[in-house]
Amino acid sequence: MPHTSTSPLEIELPAITQKQEQILQGAIRVFLREGYAKTSMDRVSTEAGVSKQTIYSHFQDKEGLFTALMERLTLRCFQSIFAHTELQGEPASLLRQVGETYLTKVADNPDYVALLRLVITESQNFPELAKLYNQTVVQRGRFLLSQYFASHPELNITDPEAIAHIFMGSLVSYVILQEIMYGKELMSLSRDRLLDSLMTLVMSQSTACLG
Repeated sequence: MPHTSTSPLEIELPAITQKQEQILQGAIRVFLREGYAKTSMDRVSTEAGVSKQTIYSHFQDKEGLFTALMERLTLRCFQSIFAHTELQGEPASLLRQVGETYLTKVADNPDYVALLRLVITESQNFPELAKLYNQTVVQRGRFLLSQYFASHPELNITDPEAIAHIFMGSLVSYVILQEIMYGKELMSLSRDRLLDSLMTLVMSQSTACLG
């Protein structure tokens, strides 16, 4: 699925056709079973019940297929929020909505967590895979949030890009620690506590300025 937007987080993804959904369902089973390195178009075509040429016509190559999976499991969950080229809404409600969407619709999806684990496991041998995840998820969120912070001077944020990075990075690292590195058992932290602290971080400067 090609990226047609000028903004890294403008989500104007075309609707997935029935054939594309069939391919993606087969692909995710193969990726999670075989790993990235051993996944081939032949294996995906067999699993999905389509020809290899059909996969190429829709997704170009294995990297394009994996990108499409990431988009399906992450960006599409944000379409209700990121329906416009700019984030809209009051900071207190919008930012919590962004955080809650990631931690529920995205992080609660077992396929997403499994793919994230796959990215981490194979990142040493396939650094491009890790970069792909970073670009598809973290950088897109950071870009649009940075624009939003910069367009709201009342927040009194001196470095919008850094705060956007902290906000998105905290959400991703929370999922890694809690869901993949057994944080639930060793050092459990509720989602509400995380979001409350992130909101305090973002909103505290404006409160201090008013004071």
